Amino acid sequence: MPLNIIAVIGGGLALDSVFGWPGQIAAIVWTFAVFIWLYRVGGQEEKRVLILCTVIAGIGEVFLSLVWGLYDYQFHNVPLFVPPGHALLMTLGLVFSRRVSPTAVAAISLLALAWAIYAWVAGFDRFGVVLFGIYAFCILTSGARALYATMFVAALTMELYGTALGNWAWRPVAPWVDLTSANPPFSAGAFYCMLDLLVLGGMKIWEKRSKVVLRDGK
Repeated sequence: MPLNIIAVIGGGLALDSVFGWPGQIAAIVWTFAVFIWLYRVGGQEEKRVLILCTVIAGIGEVFLSLVWGLYDYQFHNVPLFVPPGHALLMTLGLVFSRRVSPTAVAAISLLALAWAIYAWVAGFDRFGVVLFGIYAFCILTSGARALYATMFVAALTMELYGTALGNWAWRPVAPWVDLTSANPPFSAGAFYCMLDLLVLGGMKIWEKRSKVVLRDGK
């Protein structure tokens, strides 16, 4: 399963970058094929996570890219493979985070803190520093530290890969807040921390409603 996710993210972005619209369509088909496969083999909880993650990520992409304008995709749209792709990357993070030790979490966080200080002083990625604040808050207040640290690294890796290929590009100055931004911001993984929090909240609401439906059905 991890190999399938890594292949579809890496290969899908390459197809989108090299072959334009035909490549993007191929990436969409490939991504949805893997997504459907994961949905079919997953349990009830995994299915709910996949659905909620895709829906929330889709809304977030529309807001962050098309409304806020933090970054632009190559065709100035939100490719249909992106929302389910976020769900796949989150699934990959859940798998890998089981092997991440507290020492590794501390090392990742301290390195990120050091870079945040440098980025703010040098002034080239102050928006990334603000995002790092979100990551730091999640690390300090949540029990899912291994997941957040894993997603921080996984998201940065994907961002570096996607921007290098030209699939998308971050604006040099973040609109509305007028803060400098690298391409990509070093702490773009903070958005996955927020995504995780929203998915967990959505899961609780879904579970409560399911219990009410079952009770009323009885």
